Amino acid sequence: MAQPEAVDLGLPSGIKWASCNLGASSPTDFGDYYAWGETSPKSDYSWSTLKYSDTRGDHFSKYVPSKQSSYWDYWSGSNSPDNKTKLDYSDDAARAKWGGSWRMPTVAEWEELRTNCTWIWDTEGVKSGGGGFRVKSKTNGNSIFLPAAGHKDGTLLIDLGTMGFYWSSSLKTEFPSCAYSVRFLFGYIYKSDYERCNGFSVRPVSE
Repeated sequence: MAQPEAVDLGLPSGIKWASCNLGASSPTDFGDYYAWGETSPKSDYSWSTLKYSDTRGDHFSKYVPSKQSSYWDYWSGSNSPDNKTKLDYSDDAARAKWGGSWRMPTVAEWEELRTNCTWIWDTEGVKSGGGGFRVKSKTNGNSIFLPAAGHKDGTLLIDLGTMGFYWSSSLKTEFPSCAYSVRFLFGYIYKSDYERCNGFSVRPVSE
C-alpha cells in the first residue's frame, strides 16, 4: 500500500484529499473495494454478505433515518430507527485502515471537489489500458488522480478502466438502502446513489 499523502487543493473547507485510493500501491493503482459501512474488502458484494443488512437489503439494523413513518419499514433494530445518516468512524473504511484524521468524504465534500477543481481525463500510467481523472486545483495548481477502478457487484468486477465509483460517507435518507457516491465516465462526473452492498473505491480525506 502506498504511504498516504494529504494533498492541499485549496478548497474552501480546507479539507485535504489523499493522493491515492484506499488499498492502492500508487496514485494510478485501483486499490481495494468496499461495501458502504464495511471496513474490509471481500470476495462477494451482495446483500447476503452486507453488515447491518438482511439477505435482501429490505431491512437494516443501523443507518435508518426516523424522519418519516415509512422508514420503519427499513428498520430491523431494537426500539426506533437510529436516525444515523452519516457513517460512524467505526464503520468508516478510511479511518479503520489509515487512522489519524483520515475518513471518507461526505457527499458535500465530493461536490466541493467537483466544483472547485478542473477535471481532466487522463490515461497515463493506468493499469489495463484504462484511465481516470486528473483533478487539479483552480487556485494552487496541486492535483490528485482518481483512477476509473470500476466496481464490484456480487462477485463480478465491472467497468474496470472506463468508469469510477467512489463512496461518500452520506446515506441517501429518502432510500436508506442506498448511499451517495460519485460516478464518472470519461468527461462526465455525476452525483449518484447506489445500494450499500456494492463494492466501490474509497478516496480518503483529512482535516
